[in-house]
Amino acid sequence: MSRKILIIDDDPYIVKYLEDILQDDGFETCAASNVEDALALLKKEKPDLITLDLEMPNEWGPRFYRKMVQEPDHKDTPVIVVSGLSGIHLAIKNAVASFKKPFNPQELLGAIRSALEA
Repeated sequence: MSRKILIIDDDPYIVKYLEDILQDDGFETCAASNVEDALALLKKEKPDLITLDLEMPNEWGPRFYRKMVQEPDHKDTPVIVVSGLSGIHLAIKNAVASFKKPFNPQELLGAIRSALEA
């Protein structure tokens, strides 16, 4: 069974890069570039894991996270932060991992696999 990952990032190059890495490793992907679209996709696609950028237009990643954990169906969905900001490990305390851009794709895949096995 293929696992689905929701990529939330406003940078189309990062989204494409993550899609390529994840799809090459056998994951299904869906992507959103803002919090509103991400919340809609969360309900529709029911991803197994989310990669979340913190800095996006209009709303920040932590705001998406706060809204997500209020939904009983999604409050336990693992989140991996992928951001260019420093101090990112502090932004979402329940994130299973945090990666600063640019990141090592193999380390990211390792974190995703271990989060999905947990």
